[in-house]
Amino acid sequence: MFEPRIVCFFCKWCTYAGADLAGTSRKQYPPNGVVVRLNCSGRLDPQHVLWAFREGADGVLIGGCHPGDCHYQDGNYKTMRRVAFLKRMLSDMGIEPERLRLEWISAAEGDKLVHIMGEFVDQVRGLGPLELADARGKGNGDARPAKKPAAKKTAKAAPKGAKGTKKPAVRKSK
Repeated sequence: MFEPRIVCFFCKWCTYAGADLAGTSRKQYPPNGVVVRLNCSGRLDPQHVLWAFREGADGVLIGGCHPGDCHYQDGNYKTMRRVAFLKRMLSDMGIEPERLRLEWISAAEGDKLVHIMGEFVDQVRGLGPLELADARGKGNGDARPAKKPAAKKTAKAAPKGAKGTKKPAVRKSK
């Protein structure tokens, strides 16, 4: 049975603390998520989300402080705009926008985190595994494209007496 891989980008002040509360309260939720702690959800660069998908994530969950409660004043508003942009970009790339989710979860909402994680894992499980196309446009069943072996570089010696060549410096011993 397919088990989705989820990358979670959580604000350290709210959502990460909510996850900590859920853990200390011994709440059970799917272990499919790998949590990346950020100082603020506003620090999340769109490239981080694209990197997560490229490296094999089937879904990305972003968690931050409720609007108006950001410890850095307007970081979560920036996140809101970036996620809207990313959903359009993912759609243009052929990736279902439902694989990206943004939630506002405070430090006191451990139960909400448990519910969201379970719901998101079920949603991504329903979408199936993410198969990205490689450079030739064929799905390879893995988000990581096959690596080509590095070409060997050989140094060519300049012919004797060629212009622009210098003789090696000779050190004189004292």
